[in-house]
Amino acid sequence: MDPKHRRTALLLAIITVIYNVVEGVLSITFGTIAGSIALVTFGFDSFAESMSSGVLLWRFTRPKGSHKDEERLERRATRLVGFTLFIFGGFVIFESSRKLYLGEKPEVSFIGMAIVTASIIAMPVLFMAKRRTGTRMSSDSVLADSKQTLACWFLSWAVLIGLLLNHLAGFWHADPAVGYIIAIYLIHEGREAIQKGKLCSC
Repeated sequence: MDPKHRRTALLLAIITVIYNVVEGVLSITFGTIAGSIALVTFGFDSFAESMSSGVLLWRFTRPKGSHKDEERLERRATRLVGFTLFIFGGFVIFESSRKLYLGEKPEVSFIGMAIVTASIIAMPVLFMAKRRTGTRMSSDSVLADSKQTLACWFLSWAVLIGLLLNHLAGFWHADPAVGYIIAIYLIHEGREAIQKGKLCSC
């Protein structure tokens, strides 16, 4: 494994953890103030994504071992990322179902919308950087983490569209509906990672 690519993967993981922790704190804080379930959920999802990148911090701060040791660590790290994908998907299904059952409508918060918009801009940049690095390293764990970042981008759009449709047209069902689609994707990829130690190609 090229040391340069290893350092790049570690840097991307650090950036992702810091970004998502800040995003999570802001989303939960302003979501609670505005009474917005959508924003609070988005904040917890940000913490879930930081778990995935946290696994990579563990993976790439360990001393470099033999080729066999590296392969074993790679499989273990990929499975751990798979668990975070699975947990993330289950959480989204739970929140989407709760919203539909209770009829909870996402509230409009302009600060919250700004936070979500920032995620929409930042996540594709991180995703492409992680995917490029993971491909160069032939690292399934980095590629798995890149899909977690991509899922966060999808969810950002879902939250933003849900807020806008509720505010402009009173259609609050859009947010949980898109949440189910994202959850199916997450659970499928998480299961593949846990069972096989790698993700199927998209």
